[in-house]
Amino acid sequence: MKEYIVLSRQNNTTKTGSPFATLKVANLEETLNVAVWDLPANAEPVVGRIVSFYVIRDNQGKKACNRTDLKVMDFPTENHPLYNLLPRPIKREVWDATLQHLISYCTDERLIGIIREFGEKLYKPYSEYPAATVMHHAYPGGLLNHTHQMLDLLDGMYPHLPYAVKPERCVLSIMFHDYGKVYEYNRQGETQPDMYLLGHIYIGAHKLQLELEKQGIEAEETKRIVHCVLAHHGTHEFGSPVVPATQEAILVNMIDNLSAKTDAANGTGDMEKNFALETHVVK
Repeated sequence: MKEYIVLSRQNNTTKTGSPFATLKVANLEETLNVAVWDLPANAEPVVGRIVSFYVIRDNQGKKACNRTDLKVMDFPTENHPLYNLLPRPIKREVWDATLQHLISYCTDERLIGIIREFGEKLYKPYSEYPAATVMHHAYPGGLLNHTHQMLDLLDGMYPHLPYAVKPERCVLSIMFHDYGKVYEYNRQGETQPDMYLLGHIYIGAHKLQLELEKQGIEAEETKRIVHCVLAHHGTHEFGSPVVPATQEAILVNMIDNLSAKTDAANGTGDMEKNFALETHVVK
């Protein structure tokens, strides 16, 4: 039997109330999304486990199996051939170096201080939580890697922008745009009540606004930074309470899309339909 590593897991129930989980698994040859029937939310495997399947049934591209068809094995060691297929959180020194380089573009010392403060505070929780359940960066530490990827993209783009963009606004809003996902998910990527009660956009915007106000940032400056968080989904259709209305908000929205959608395509199997991307992905 082929071995796979579990890249992400989404728990659900059928219309009749039976539990199942959709596993995204991969080996060196392929990536699959497999619905495992009768698999309770508290049963193995969790993300990072090695698994194999006795049988996988294919119904017009939708793959599924019963729980009894699934064999769960150990977590891989670093020398296991599949170990590196599950992305790992970036190193602290990489996070720090990117923030430091972005700070070199900044001039507002008060906002620089907030960037430094939360660069310290956010690394650890972000390194433990996923950025989503299945859509993108859906693994422990995916929240850190997604946020860092956005910062790194900003770092590469900012020197070439012929517009009046205040980098501090972009950096802070990127750092907080998905802050609420620490409350929307647990470390295994299972949804929590705050996803439905508040949502990550509100949580992140509210936290950032409180911090900016506490540190004496003017109301207009606070408003423009928080706007970038509120608008980062781009359109009302995708859950954004407001649409981007400033250069910084447009930039943050586009960078978020670039990071999320390319990662979503990367985690989709060859000729498999990704519903979030609304297309089949060809590898």
